[in-house]
Amino acid sequence: MKISDTSGQDIILEKPAGRRRLFYIIGSVVLLAIVITFAAPAFSRWTSADHSVAYERIRLAKVSRGDFIRDVSVQGKIVAAVSPTLYASAPGTISFTVTAGEQVKAKQLLGSIDSPELTNQLQQEEATLQSMVIDKDRQLIQSKKQALENQKVVDLAKVTLNAADREMRRAEAAYQRNAISTLDYEKAQDDLQNAKLAHQHAVQDANLNKESLDFELKTKRLEVQRQQLLVDELNRQVKELQLLSPVDGIVGQLVVEEKTAIAKNQAVISVVDLSQFEVEVAVPESYADDLGLGMAAEIRAGNQLHQATLVSISPEIQNNQVLGRVRFTQTPPEGLRQNQRLTTRILLEKKENVLMVKRGQFLDSGAGRVAYRVNGDVAEKITIKTGARSLAAVEILEGLQANDQIIISSTDSFQGAENVLINR
Repeated sequence: MKISDTSGQDIILEKPAGRRRLFYIIGSVVLLAIVITFAAPAFSRWTSADHSVAYERIRLAKVSRGDFIRDVSVQGKIVAAVSPTLYASAPGTISFTVTAGEQVKAKQLLGSIDSPELTNQLQQEEATLQSMVIDKDRQLIQSKKQALENQKVVDLAKVTLNAADREMRRAEAAYQRNAISTLDYEKAQDDLQNAKLAHQHAVQDANLNKESLDFELKTKRLEVQRQQLLVDELNRQVKELQLLSPVDGIVGQLVVEEKTAIAKNQAVISVVDLSQFEVEVAVPESYADDLGLGMAAEIRAGNQLHQATLVSISPEIQNNQVLGRVRFTQTPPEGLRQNQRLTTRILLEKKENVLMVKRGQFLDSGAGRVAYRVNGDVAEKITIKTGARSLAAVEILEGLQANDQIIISSTDSFQGAENVLINR
């Protein structure tokens, strides 16, 4: 039996036309050119990059111009700007009329000190003052009497002088008529001279006695004045035994117990003025040289910002911090409490039209001298120079221009690469 082959199943295929083949070739070439055109830059950047990073792992920021504000944000606590403490003016026993936390008004009695020693001393000095006043009045009367006696002596001397002068005129007239002897005439002259001297001395003695009496009287008055000052001082101390509130507020603390024996100048009670609050802030030592009295500040209470001013700076550094006081420039918000914590922002410096960028970890990675400027999908390492720094931004002095985009996140993972490819 004859076995047939497969030749009967074969079909002769016709060759494709040359035009269709040319079309396929041209299309392939064009497609390849397009792919090369778009892929070449990316391939070139990929081959030139020393490192690559995912886009999600970096943060970008654009360099811009604007007003640069350098500030520091710290936590502060509310303290009363006025919180006086009352002290005992003398030893004694204290009795309070208020309790801690009680609302009080200015000049309201808070307590009293029973001081028998001070009260007795005041009474003794008042008695001494009365005695001195009596001595002064007695001296005044004595001076008037003595002045009257002196005036009497002067008046009698004046009368004697007038009589001697009249006798002298009579003797002179008689001597010219030879009615009296020369001896009687000369005696009349001597009597007149004696009367003049007696009157002159009486007047001088009266003036000296008057000055002496005035001096004695002045001494008595000065003694009374000195004693009066002593009594006034004791009266002041006795009045201070009544402890009055110096301000409107609340009683802060009773330093001693009721009916306790206290010593002079011992703290007794404190009062807190709730109408005047300040914020005590602790600023890091690195900002100590930048702080200055009168600097503007902002205090955040709840969702509101309140303007304030830096009013005091501690002259010493404690625990690497400088203590300061910030005072509200307007009426403080309601509901503040002693020792309440508030965020305070102190404005250290303000510059206008400054080239700046958002602050980020790239400052720590490059010590503020290196940044990566983004151009498309490649970040190029450049050298920069930074200036002042705030909580939100950093001043750019050299190396960047406005609208440049840089990486502000940490660049430690780049390992100092000159070019970094960003995989989007």
